[in-house]
Amino acid sequence: MITVIGLGFVGLTTALGFAHKGYKTYGFDIDQDRIRKIEGGVIPFHEPFLDKFLVKYKNKRFFSCNSLEEAISNAKIIFYCVGTPSKDDGSANLKLLKKAIKESLKFMKKKSYKVLVVKSTVPPSTTQSVIRPLISKSGFKVGKNIGLANNPEFLREGLAWEDFINPDRIVIGENDSRSGAAIEKIYKSFDVPLFRVSLNTAEFIKYLSNTLLSTLISFSNEMSIIADLVGDIDIASSFKILHRDRRWSGSPASMTSYAYPGCGFGGYCLPKDTAALCKIAKSKGYGPGLIQEVLSINNKIKKHIVEKIAKSVQKKSYIGILGLSFKPGSDDVRYTPAKDIIEMLVKKGFKRIIAYDPLATNNFKKTYDLPITYADNIKKVIKKSSVIVLLTAWEEFKKKKTLLKGKKIIDGRYFLCGGN
Repeated sequence: MITVIGLGFVGLTTALGFAHKGYKTYGFDIDQDRIRKIEGGVIPFHEPFLDKFLVKYKNKRFFSCNSLEEAISNAKIIFYCVGTPSKDDGSANLKLLKKAIKESLKFMKKKSYKVLVVKSTVPPSTTQSVIRPLISKSGFKVGKNIGLANNPEFLREGLAWEDFINPDRIVIGENDSRSGAAIEKIYKSFDVPLFRVSLNTAEFIKYLSNTLLSTLISFSNEMSIIADLVGDIDIASSFKILHRDRRWSGSPASMTSYAYPGCGFGGYCLPKDTAALCKIAKSKGYGPGLIQEVLSINNKIKKHIVEKIAKSVQKKSYIGILGLSFKPGSDDVRYTPAKDIIEMLVKKGFKRIIAYDPLATNNFKKTYDLPITYADNIKKVIKKSSVIVLLTAWEEFKKKKTLLKGKKIIDGRYFLCGGN
């Protein structure tokens, strides 16, 4: 029923994992030496537990194939776990993946509906803009006589078996509901949160995960450089004590609210402390590239939101601003993103701006001399405005979401759609 093309770290784990879940699974790899080792019960790389399950399921639920035709003919769902290494310019090399799919299509008939699943890690839009046209050129109608999906993997080397058998989430990027349903069905026994999303979204989630991890590592390394330059800092203890912050723990950990997009950070601490550390590092002769860029992006996101607003409304129309404090539950307006966004709108010639905040209106009005009007309730803002811009994630705004029906909304906190 299931075929896996590419029996490397991800592919062999996937094939044996599905066999463990009770599926008859076939595997093929272009590397015949690898196939011979697998047929002999040998794992061609180091990964704990795989050898045990290869011996257990070989020629019972898992069958290695010597030809691609044999592997394809036996399958209803085909997972592609082919390598996508980097090119010299940093882009993903899709040559092997495209070749595997092209060759596979030669052994498929339009009357036998099969679902092709890209499990290889590929940049967002690859399945939709590269793989789908490739399939169409071969004479198949995607979504009609052939299915297409992607299913990113979240396996850690050394813990791959555990991660596959007991995943924390399963993500299915679907071209069409029939394809998505077919993949969901085979994952039913895993009994974990499963998300069916667009092709691009699924691919993006994988990159979101990996780039966050790489950013955290580089952030930690840059901070260790600064600590060394300042001197007399116990770096290991500093990080271990950092991990004691209660925001790292819990279910879900409240640190998730920081790893979520918005319109920038504000308040008294984060802007000034990040800027101050940059200055200290520079005074020691080190250019702190990462944390300098943190400050730069905090400005770029506000400009990005202003551009979105400017494109959505005419200058003679009213813009409604919901939220003036730097975060909900506070009346603090120091370094609040709302101030910079309103200021930029005024500079662009938008004169009709009306704002409301459940708690911070008076503080904002006293602190910043801006040529805008203020409302004492959300209804007045909604009634008067052509576009509503949400800048602080107050619960009141979500509770009164129905009032916004029919209005053009720019949600600067991704809050009304169910975010943090």
